[in-house]
This record gives sequence, C-alpha cells and structure tokens, in this order.
Amino acid sequence: MGSVSDPGRRSILVGTAGWADSDLIASGWYPPGVRSPADRLRHYASVFPLVEVDSPYYAIPDVSVVRGWAENTPSGFVMDVKAYSLLTGQRTPVTSLPPDLRELTDHAWISLTNAPKEVVDESWHRFQQAVEPLRTAGRLGLVLLQFPATCRPGASGEQLISDALSRCAPLKAAVEFRNGAWLDARHQDRALGLLREHGAAHVCVDMPQSHADAMPLLLAATADTAVVRLHGRSEQWAGGDKRERYRYEYSADELDAWASCARQLSKSAESVHVVFNNCCGGAAQRAAAGLLERIEAA
Repeated sequence: MGSVSDPGRRSILVGTAGWADSDLIASGWYPPGVRSPADRLRHYASVFPLVEVDSPYYAIPDVSVVRGWAENTPSGFVMDVKAYSLLTGQRTPVTSLPPDLRELTDHAWISLTNAPKEVVDESWHRFQQAVEPLRTAGRLGLVLLQFPATCRPGASGEQLISDALSRCAPLKAAVEFRNGAWLDARHQDRALGLLREHGAAHVCVDMPQSHADAMPLLLAATADTAVVRLHGRSEQWAGGDKRERYRYEYSADELDAWASCARQLSKSAESVHVVFNNCCGGAAQRAAAGLLERIEAA
C-alpha cells in the first residue's frame, strides 16, 4: 500500500476524494468481480493509504455505514472526512437533516444564520457520533472543514472558523478556505495564525487561477499534518457543470512538481495528506498512482 516515510517518522500519504462515484465505477478502474461497495473499498485500500470521504458533507452518515468503512479497511489506512455542510455555515437543504431534526424548522434551506440552535448542536453531536467508529479503529485522519466563499476575513469570519474548530475538538481538523482574501498579503499571517492556535491544518489548494474566486496556492503547514487538495485546472471551472469543472488530467510535469511540493511540506509537518479531487472517470486515481511513483522514486 503506497505511502512514503522517512526515518524521522514523516510520511506522505496520497489518495483521492472518494472511491465509489459512478464515473469511477464505469471507468474500468476496478478489476472484474469487484462489484459490491465493500469489495470496492477493500480494493481501493489495497492500492492507496488514504481516502477523503466526501459523502458526510451532504448528509450525516449512519454509524453502521461508517463502522463498515472501518471493518473493510486495513490497519494503518487513513480516512479524512468532510464535515457536514451546516457545520461550516454552508447553505444546507433541510431534507439532508435527520428526519427528526427537520421538524424543528420551517425553512427549506438553512445555514448558521437561520438554523435553530438545537439543530446545529445536535448536528455536531451526531456528526461526531457518526465518525466515532473510525476514530476507535484508528482510521480517522482529519475532519475537513470547508468554509463557504461568504466566510471572509474579519471578526465574524474568524469567529465562525474558531467556533467550528472548537466544536470539532478533540478531533483533528483541516480548514479549506474558499475566499481568496484569507490568503492575501493583508490577511495571510492572521489566517494561518488562527489555524495554528487551534492545531488545525491549512489546506493547500490547486485549482484554476483564471477566475475571480480562485484560491491562490499557498504551501504552508500549520499543524502536525499538512494537507493538499488538487481540484484540477479545468478551463471550464467558472462556467461548467460539476463534471466539467473537475474534468482534468494532471500531466507528467505537473505530477513532478507536486511530488516536489509534497516533499517540501514534509519538512515542516510529520505527515502530508495529498488528495486528488479531479474526480472524473478515474483521472484522480491515475494521478494519485503517478504521484506515488514519483515520491517513491525520489
């Protein structure tokens, strides 16, 4: 299983965002006969040491499902989990809430500005309960807190992030900003300092830089684990649908450069998690395998 460690305990783990999307299944990446969800996860975990689980962003999973993830992966396998959308202030459909919590609001969509306090509190409680089987089994890596573009630098934005990190504790967290102002010359030091105060990882993002909402790439480690998420560099990012935005094949030269970046980050953190999110037809798996080859060769 592909991870790279040096004598100083530092490691680079490479994986993808998910293992069960329909495009990946249709791509032929899985061998013949690997058909059930459990078989797919077992096969994935035999190839890569890390996966990012994105489905909890859309709905808090049942504990029994998460227990199955732990049971079908080997010791040492790491699963980063994206937090439920409401927990980071994202606009969230009420239909994604557990049925009993839907009754507590008359809104069709909620965020932290209009969600009842008991809904937010219980959502945090149930999310942490849901990931407990991974923590108990030693599989849980980081909780990915992805904040919306409306979360801007300033007192209210800092409070939102600080509150989420406090509520996430004692689980280790990573923060992905979606508003580039956090990383500009004026705000960067304060933003990274906030993450360091909470022991949270800064998520280094690779994405197209040709549109106004682009997050700049900043390689920085603010915790024991450094995180890189590679979304691809599609020219359709600003105007395309979801598939067009993430349809991208990393070139050999780009993978060479990212191998160097991962090694650079490993000098400042005990571990580095590199997640390919160019999820379209097995492109992420191909890129992850290519990156592992380059890191191992070095």
